[in-house]
Amino acid sequence: MHLIKLAVGVEDFDHLAHLQQQRMAAYVAQGLSANPRHVTRMKPKREAEVLNGGSIYWVIKGAIRARQELLAFESYSDDEGVKRCVMILSPKLVATQNRPHRAFQGWRYLDPAKAPPDVGSTPNGDMPLELARDLEELGLL
Repeated sequence: MHLIKLAVGVEDFDHLAHLQQQRMAAYVAQGLSANPRHVTRMKPKREAEVLNGGSIYWVIKGAIRARQELLAFESYSDDEGVKRCVMILSPKLVATQNRPHRAFQGWRYLDPAKAPPDVGSTPNGDMPLELARDLEELGLL
């Protein structure tokens, strides 16, 4: 099982990679592991399934464009006493074939059968986003 999340404010794959590199350097300066993290409110109830080879798929500008393996979930309470969940991610950011996806709030589960393949993992290569959107509208993708 995977998770899917919007990468709000991110322009493209390279921008996400750059932001994560900056954050990883800050984590190391604080004495933490260099793994990227994402803080969210809710911890997945299906944690064991997600941590069994699952990834977080990033929606950037209306399309799934990247993924990262999920390594762990940590719980904590913030300064106001609100419980939070920290998703610990692999530092390896993998480009996926562009797959159109509408905006949503929070994160969602993503069935592995519906997850886009990594770039270069199929003979057709990376499909242009406009073509993928047209095929999705026709119900072919």
